[in-house]
Amino acid sequence: MKLLSGNSNKPLSKNIAKYLKSKLVNSSIRNFSDGEIYVEINENIRGNSIFIIQSVSSPANDNLMELLLCIDALKRSSAKNITAVIPYFGYARQDRKVVPRTAISAKLVSDLITNAGANRILSVDLHAGQIQGFFNVPVDHLFAINVLIEYIKEQKFENMIVISPDAGGVERARAYAKRLDTSLAIIDKRRDIPNEAKAMNIIGDVSGKTCLLVDDIVDTAGTLCTAASALKDHGAEKVIAYCTHPVLSGPAIDRITESNLDELVVTDTVPLSEAAIASGRIRQLSMASMLAESIRRVSNEESISAMFR
Repeated sequence: MKLLSGNSNKPLSKNIAKYLKSKLVNSSIRNFSDGEIYVEINENIRGNSIFIIQSVSSPANDNLMELLLCIDALKRSSAKNITAVIPYFGYARQDRKVVPRTAISAKLVSDLITNAGANRILSVDLHAGQIQGFFNVPVDHLFAINVLIEYIKEQKFENMIVISPDAGGVERARAYAKRLDTSLAIIDKRRDIPNEAKAMNIIGDVSGKTCLLVDDIVDTAGTLCTAASALKDHGAEKVIAYCTHPVLSGPAIDRITESNLDELVVTDTVPLSEAAIASGRIRQLSMASMLAESIRRVSNEESISAMFR
């Protein structure tokens, strides 16, 4: 087993390698002056099982192309099998046609990765579970709930309630509420245009409670910030958001800084920008040990699901 890191999330790759007491494959990944990506493997990997670690995060197109070229380089270097470890699977929000004449990009990207030569996929908190079916190779779907729940329990909150920011996230929120043995509330969200949301109604009693907003992706932070304001307006004592993937694009940092959110807790599937770190409102937890243990189990042909029982 060997590990190869793309450029999207070097710190996470190094932490995974440290956990596994392994070294990253010596490689050269750079750009030509016109923007083309060049990938070269600088050591013999013939007959090895290779795990390439690369998030499809911003710049999503560059990181996706880098992943595809790395897979192709590994295949042409006679790697025995290739597992694409994709902590954050970009383009996942376009998993179906909600209006006519639009692309289903999650399916297209799945085909690109498979056709490039990946034999297996390992990813964290896919935006929609059905994306696993878009691949024609095995997919190991990991969940950040173990890492986030452990942190929540350490805080020893009193009188807490789990909040789903929209109807689509109820299943996720219910899983958190069950693990924390607490109640659940739902925000009725109306979205008129992409990346803009307005919270309308709250289904449940949040007065005087510590509200734990759970979601998989925080992008422009419009949903979370609007939800936090609605919860505070309904008497919530604290509002803390827990999200797996900190995409944090556009006005996200400014919105979070000026919002009613007491804290935003995320994982390191996507690296934080300097502005996000400087905001002082965002705490990042590491997924390195979970990803490393999953990689070890895949390599040793052990159960992944046993980690979540």
